[in-house]
Amino acid sequence: MIINHSLKKIMLAIVLAGAAAAPAIAQVSININLAPPPPQHEAVPALAPAQVWAPGYWAWTGERHVWVRGHAIQKRDGYRWAPDRWEQRSNGYYRQPGTWVRDANHVYVKDKKDKKDKYEKYDKRDKHNDKRHGNDNGNGHGKGHGKHD
Repeated sequence: MIINHSLKKIMLAIVLAGAAAAPAIAQVSININLAPPPPQHEAVPALAPAQVWAPGYWAWTGERHVWVRGHAIQKRDGYRWAPDRWEQRSNGYYRQPGTWVRDANHVYVKDKKDKKDKYEKYDKRDKHNDKRHGNDNGNGHGKGHGKHD
């Protein structure tokens, strides 16, 4: 019984030590001494207006570089896609994954339908007020513009 209890404590200590070390292992970057080949040329297909092209890149399998084909991704308004790339540092090559970067040259444009919706909502409120006050004709402003008997 005592051996079984001690074994449980040891196993629990091993599991907890492994769990504490796991985040540190996940953050380790791989240093590769072999430079990736030049990027392959890919024909970019026609894209939907809401898409951008994420170009292909060389990935490392642990033994060699393999080409990962480019693909279409959903566009993010106000951002541009910075593609995957390899950086050479003092003792090797490091892959930087692709990411969205804020585009300083982006110009935000309001849709025309936004203005139309705003005015439609305003017009509906005016019509509602006219009916509530008994003004079925005219614009509801001033006197003498209503019904004539």
